[in-house]
Amino acid sequence: MIKIQNTGKRRLSTKAMNKTKRLYAAIIAGGSGTRFWPLSREDMPKQLLSIGEKNTLIQGTVSRVSHVIPLRQVYVVTNKKQVESINFQLSESTGILWDKNFVVEPMARNTAPAIGLAAVHLNRLDPEAIMVVLPSDHIIKDTDKFHKTLLVGADMAMEDYLVTIGIKPNSPETGYGYVKRGKEIKKGVYSVDRFKEKPDRETAAKYLKDGSYYWNSGMFIWKAKAILAAIKKHMPDLYKGLMAIEKAIGSKKEAETAKAVFSKLPSESIDYGVIEKAGNIAIVPTDIGWSDVGSWHALEYILPLDSDNNVKHGNVISIESKNSIFYCGKRVVAAIGLDDMIVVDTADATLICPKGRAQDVRKIVDVLKERGSEEYITHKTVYRPWGSYTVLESGNRFKIKRIAVKPGAKLSHQMHHHRSEHWIVVAGTARVSNGDKVYDVHPNESTYIPMSTGHRLENPGKVALEIIEVQNGEYLEEDDIVRFEDMYNRKTES
Repeated sequence: MIKIQNTGKRRLSTKAMNKTKRLYAAIIAGGSGTRFWPLSREDMPKQLLSIGEKNTLIQGTVSRVSHVIPLRQVYVVTNKKQVESINFQLSESTGILWDKNFVVEPMARNTAPAIGLAAVHLNRLDPEAIMVVLPSDHIIKDTDKFHKTLLVGADMAMEDYLVTIGIKPNSPETGYGYVKRGKEIKKGVYSVDRFKEKPDRETAAKYLKDGSYYWNSGMFIWKAKAILAAIKKHMPDLYKGLMAIEKAIGSKKEAETAKAVFSKLPSESIDYGVIEKAGNIAIVPTDIGWSDVGSWHALEYILPLDSDNNVKHGNVISIESKNSIFYCGKRVVAAIGLDDMIVVDTADATLICPKGRAQDVRKIVDVLKERGSEEYITHKTVYRPWGSYTVLESGNRFKIKRIAVKPGAKLSHQMHHHRSEHWIVVAGTARVSNGDKVYDVHPNESTYIPMSTGHRLENPGKVALEIIEVQNGEYLEEDDIVRFEDMYNRKTES
């Protein structure tokens, strides 16, 4: 289990600690990370991946902010589909149950509705709540300076400013929006002169030379009631919808109302819908070793480079290649004479493109969606609270998996309407519940689970349990699961 540890960073002063009592984090974690395909998938988006660090991106985000904001005041804003995976990861990394610290969007509607929904909930908890809005998929290397930046922003938020955090650029990046600072309000804090969309390279170079432009980080600090007031002024339709949802909270029709209202809300970013139109905007510029891991190009700033300026991760052989990114797994990937290229290899998909086309990877995901291909949805190996499974082969009416169960873990007590299963133990000991029978199965032994029969697999031993599962039936997808009992509090998939 990965636990958030005391990193030895300087403790906050008593004055700073008192200030944090009003701080609440709203971590936005509903994105799909299409530009990070094939590593990022719909069922395992970028924020749930470990990229260049031990923790996953969302675990790292929570760990960083926990030094300023108590964990009980950290909330994750996401969609229903991601709650289970995020809950598992954060419960594991923090050592506390996380299931009550979610604001769940009924459906994806961009950042303005997501942040508005979080503001409604936090304003109900504390009318003076100051929201620290953080994307879940950033890497920040200078955590001390990050903490100081948050506290400076909190001071301005107390004065009813809507605060954005600007990142000092170190290259003419074309993948970010920019913010131009205006007059200095107080030391280290400025008004905002204008917002700029993602520029071409020539314009980005001018911004870099000018010195008064900053990358728009997507990190914000404001009072919950202040952003709601700004939404009311600049996005009145969104505000009306949020008030309808708030009115239904606690009623029998809460979920039904939220879904109906959310489906009609405008899909708009908070930047375009509110921030760029509001007058009380302040920017806190900072240099915190920041990357939004927005595309594969970002790995050059995260991972070490070899003598030829290549990023090499995994089993890579590179001969006379330079300025390239190789992110691979166990399979040997050999490259000869490549320059300014991206090569990403996973168990079921390989991406090859020039570095200058990294922003276009999402177009591949669009094609895969049109085809109905699984490769944009899930990986061959899928992680669960109890362990993992890997799809080895599938065809008409059959699927073969390798299942690994952690010591002491067990799958839910479940049933399938459309398939039977045959389990062959490869390593460890399996304790099997099969109908009203409970028995152990050892290596090189097998058992059969008939269709429509309640069953459970668990590992009572001290070493990992590995089995080969052969499924047979007319429908073999993961949503053919009826759960009767589950130690991880997951609901039925059926």
